[in-house]
Amino acid sequence: MAFYQLHKTQKVNCSLDEIWDFISSPKNLKEITPDYMGFDVTSKDTPEKMYPGLIITYKVSPLLGIKTNWMTEITQVRDKQFFIDEQRVGPYKLWHHQHFVEEIEGGVLMRDIVTYQPPLGFLGAIMNTLVIKKKLAEIFDYRFKAVEERYGVFEEKNG
Repeated sequence: MAFYQLHKTQKVNCSLDEIWDFISSPKNLKEITPDYMGFDVTSKDTPEKMYPGLIITYKVSPLLGIKTNWMTEITQVRDKQFFIDEQRVGPYKLWHHQHFVEEIEGGVLMRDIVTYQPPLGFLGAIMNTLVIKKKLAEIFDYRFKAVEERYGVFEEKNG
């Protein structure tokens, strides 16, 4: 029964308020998800801002174009610092995603930590090695590029 983690960081060329307004709105999820995932929010009356206890439902095609239902709950939110979403129904046995933002010189540092466990025990571990780990990295690479296109390339300030 293996657990896995994905760690990603990105420096963003914008203010903390700008990035928080963007990432804390469930309506922006589709913009930072690859088109081939067929990602659609199916929740009715999705609010502009997330809050603890918010349930969001989606249709998504993580593998082979097969549509699946996914339900996450926003379990914790600390304004302009972090939020956590956890899968309630979906393709993983466990999904716990921490999103952190922190003001740095010249912009914002975003950090993601995804702790997950594929279904199907030993077979899930094999699938993680062959497909899942690479697919998650690809999805987060897409998000990195989408955020960069929206806010520009982060440039270090040399003093």
